[in-house]
Amino acid sequence: MKTSTKQKLDRLDHSLRELLTELDGYSDATLNRAPKENAWSVFQTMHHLILSERMSLKYIKKKLSFEPKLKKAGIGEKMRSALVNNYLRSPLKRKAPTYISGENLPTDSSFWDVVKTWKTDREALRLYLSELPDDLFDKEIYKHPFGGRLSLDAMLSFFQQHYERHLKQIRRTLRELDAVKLK
Repeated sequence: MKTSTKQKLDRLDHSLRELLTELDGYSDATLNRAPKENAWSVFQTMHHLILSERMSLKYIKKKLSFEPKLKKAGIGEKMRSALVNNYLRSPLKRKAPTYISGENLPTDSSFWDVVKTWKTDREALRLYLSELPDDLFDKEIYKHPFGGRLSLDAMLSFFQQHYERHLKQIRRTLRELDAVKLK
């Protein structure tokens, strides 16, 4: 695995550990409660992030299963990646794809089930990427829903920006709920 890929995965794992530490101590009832109608709870936001990563890995596995001819990532891919990440840093909103939102987000979860699911999925991502040949990492393999074809490293950068955007949402949700830790 390329050093840059490992570093990005390590940063994602570190961010996840920080979030879980921050959320530990809130009741499941609090983390399952949406602050208002048509808004996501903390757990629904976390499931959205989990599904985003899971579906991305599923797409890559399927794409690589039939040995496709892949385009080398270049300036266009860098521009698309920058566009996606700059959008995620902006206050602009975009409706999430239906397969990672709405009815696909559970309304009732437990902290430790969410932790286990996310960590298991993240380990599967790390394992899969570690088994890929290094020459695939500069190819346009991943297809972002509105950013188009990106490299695997750009996908991991998207995951980080996506996480950071939704971290703000999680914190805002807790503020709107006047949430208090139990421990």
